[in-house]
Amino acid sequence: MSRKHLFQFLELPREMPRRIPIELRTAGDWGELYGKFGLPEAQHQAGRCLDCGNPYCSWKCPVHNAIPQWLQLVQENRIVEAAELCHSTNPLPEVCGRVCPQDRLCEGSCTLNDGFGAVTIGAVEKYIVDTAFEQGWRPDLSEVAPTGRRVAVVGAGPAGIACADRLARVGIQAVVYDRYEQIGGLLQFGIPTFKLDKEVIAKRREVLEGMGIQFRLGVEVGRDVTLERLLDEYDAVFLGTGAYRYTDGGLPGQDADGVLPALPFLVQNGRIVTGNDPWGRPIAGWEDQLALPALAGKRVVVLGGGDTGMDCVRSAIRLGAGQVTCAYRRDEASMPGSAREVGNAREEGVHFLFNRQPLAIEADADDRVTGVRVVETLLGEPDARGRRNAVPVAGSESVIAADVVVIAFGFSPQVPRWMRALGIKGTPNGRIVAGGTAADGSPRLPYQTAHPRVFAGGDAVRGADLVVTAVAEGRDAAASIAELLGTMQRSAAA
Repeated sequence: MSRKHLFQFLELPREMPRRIPIELRTAGDWGELYGKFGLPEAQHQAGRCLDCGNPYCSWKCPVHNAIPQWLQLVQENRIVEAAELCHSTNPLPEVCGRVCPQDRLCEGSCTLNDGFGAVTIGAVEKYIVDTAFEQGWRPDLSEVAPTGRRVAVVGAGPAGIACADRLARVGIQAVVYDRYEQIGGLLQFGIPTFKLDKEVIAKRREVLEGMGIQFRLGVEVGRDVTLERLLDEYDAVFLGTGAYRYTDGGLPGQDADGVLPALPFLVQNGRIVTGNDPWGRPIAGWEDQLALPALAGKRVVVLGGGDTGMDCVRSAIRLGAGQVTCAYRRDEASMPGSAREVGNAREEGVHFLFNRQPLAIEADADDRVTGVRVVETLLGEPDARGRRNAVPVAGSESVIAADVVVIAFGFSPQVPRWMRALGIKGTPNGRIVAGGTAADGSPRLPYQTAHPRVFAGGDAVRGADLVVTAVAEGRDAAASIAELLGTMQRSAAA
């Protein structure tokens, strides 16, 4: 190696792609915040990798990307090979390069992160795949022999897309059902365009359909088609139904006019920004569509400190809110969301109130929101998950003035009746039970439910989590499905 390569991390600082200027963001620009690297910038940042021998970046990544290897390919301008390597572990690399909290995962584990600045892994990943697509690269399935097997995938979100991708790569026909009018699930409707341009999802759909994957959109399993019918028509079923059940916190006054749940707020805005019908298929649990209030000049308070909360506060800024406040019951270090997203929100003018626990929504005589009553907290002993509890401080109550309140306490899955009717089990908190041991003591395949031909993964199984963990579970569930169908095929031949 040359000296320049060995010490490039000293000669070149960590850099991110250029961002949309703050004046445009606060003026309502919904374009992706971060631009794109050109080849020189991507090579410079890739060249900072130490190839340290024990790639903590890869181990911390839920899909275990071969990060040092594709960084090296970028340095050598072998972009198509880098794209193929990206896809070998991750069916949605261009999405993860944009929306993953790299500061908590790969970049947060980079050896250089302690003092020198981590390699800009996410931006290089985005560059690789976008560039390869622009050059005409597509997955080559010419050597894949069709097996004659067919699998129904329920849900066109990250888990379902990842599962369908991997099934296609082993010759299994995947047909994906989704109740919404576009593929992507929350990638399309929940994540704002300033984090993920929807043309990215459209391009991925084109790629998937080129691989032979079929989509049945606007079709809701359990209503428009039964699970029994899918099992009659397909060899197996994968459930990637996500986590859409709203966590409301049970606050007194939360039914007041001007209180909005986070997910419908984001979905409705996403549909409007992308030109889709804002009154399309409603969100589960919120069949009464929300009439979104105009936020121009309004005081908006968002309750919750996760990535969904950051999406809400940053959306409110772009919608012209006069003042946006995020209230979170613990301190900043305890926030579950990406620190980078918190920094972006603060730069855009969001005001943060930490150690504030909401107690109630205040309203006027006409039941219109006027504020949120909160109490200050101190951090006490850790809970069962190791997070320190927020302990209210007596006599510290106050009211945060608000015209609109967005509740972003999170979401959870649920096992609907049409699943339970076929013996699919659920936990008390609504997660589908998959894997483990069957009732007779025999081991199930990973992601296999109590019904032997039904598999499940992603948020529906683990609860609301990252896009990349849903991708990993959809990918790995496809391997279990292929194993089952291969066994069935051998048995039939015998």
